[in-house]
Amino acid sequence: MKTSIRRSRRAAVAVALGSVLALTATACGDDGSGAAGDKGDEGSGKGTITFWDNNGGVRTDIWKQIIADFEKKNPDIKVKYVGIPAASAQSKYDTAIQGGGLPDVGGVGTAVLAEVAVQGALEPLDSRLKSSSLNGKLSQNLLDVSKSAGGGDTLYQIPTSANNGTLWYRTDLFKAAGLDAPTTWSKFYAAADKLTDKAKNKFGFTIRGGEGSIAPALDAVYGQTGITSFWNGDKTTVNDPKNVAALAKYVGLFKKDTPSADLNNDFTKMVAQWDSGTIGMLSHNLGSYQDHLKALGADKFKGIPNPTLDDGTRVQISNPVDGLSLFKSSKNKEAAWKFIEFAVSAAENSKYNESAGQVPANTDAAGAAWIQKSEPTELAAAALNGASTKIVQLPYYLPDWNTISKADNEPNFQKLLLGKVTAKEFLDTLADQLNKAQADWKKNH
Repeated sequence: MKTSIRRSRRAAVAVALGSVLALTATACGDDGSGAAGDKGDEGSGKGTITFWDNNGGVRTDIWKQIIADFEKKNPDIKVKYVGIPAASAQSKYDTAIQGGGLPDVGGVGTAVLAEVAVQGALEPLDSRLKSSSLNGKLSQNLLDVSKSAGGGDTLYQIPTSANNGTLWYRTDLFKAAGLDAPTTWSKFYAAADKLTDKAKNKFGFTIRGGEGSIAPALDAVYGQTGITSFWNGDKTTVNDPKNVAALAKYVGLFKKDTPSADLNNDFTKMVAQWDSGTIGMLSHNLGSYQDHLKALGADKFKGIPNPTLDDGTRVQISNPVDGLSLFKSSKNKEAAWKFIEFAVSAAENSKYNESAGQVPANTDAAGAAWIQKSEPTELAAAALNGASTKIVQLPYYLPDWNTISKADNEPNFQKLLLGKVTAKEFLDTLADQLNKAQADWKKNH
């Protein structure tokens, strides 16, 4: 069944590529359909452009504010807003790539960026950014994530925002136990042990064993070893002996310093469990801040970026990055690009991310007053924008990535927690699947 899923994904991309080639070969000129293969035009820089919001409903209000600001400053340009629910954004783009009707500009996250780009639908943005007012104003780490997720060295997405791995910890429990903040992995493990008292149903940490378990596990692994690349040539580093040892230590916390219920906990259950007040630490992202604030109050917890090595070295995996893409079929690329530049300017990018609760891609926006009032976000922004932060780029560009990291290996991670497989066996299986997917990608691209 799993092999069939992977073959189906590869087949879908292959069919899409074939259709793109056919469109390109037969087109005698622009037909206004807005399908992949259309060359589009720079246009007059005036008129109406269409914008697809890939998180419609959730972000509709803030995008309408940004659009109103843009139209006030650019009265010769009107923006038609189309909100698309996040769950259907990929299929909506795929349908329009084949049948026409693509927007001028749209939200395209890194999780789907490569599959949209490989179908010839997106305009390369490197030269536009180089001559733009945004040049030098965007987080280099996030730009690197965008390029990697696009499948190569070409920029197909201007990043708008990112989440970041956050270690939430109970300041009241740490103070009572005489513990320092868990800023390093050594302090993290020491705190997990000291805060655990099974007889009183108190635990030092809650580990994610259910849906979504692979990314936080990889974050902990690479963060502990300091390995900074996901690939060594054409082979993945996930099963490097150092990573094997780090994963074994991390999963060794299960049922020793964590609740046994963690085996099946997704982020919703894990967050609720931590907010109940008997667990010292939780690894999640910035998105759960309001839940913690409501449950615990501002004086009982803090959020910091995931721990560093003892020497202060920070290594973390790439989190999904949201951003804006310019579609190649647009008949008014000049106006569409003006909208992107405006939306990611310091003031508007700050406004957007204050609403979304995420880290701005514009480094000037990272100094906004609302961020200074939110310590977890301020620290996350400093980590993401910091020159000393090393980001391990996950292969979002692989068509098989979601299947491998979810359907194939979340059940295997539960077996690992239960001791039915070793850390080496788990990572060797993961590595074999990734190496095959990478070889397939390189063969076809």
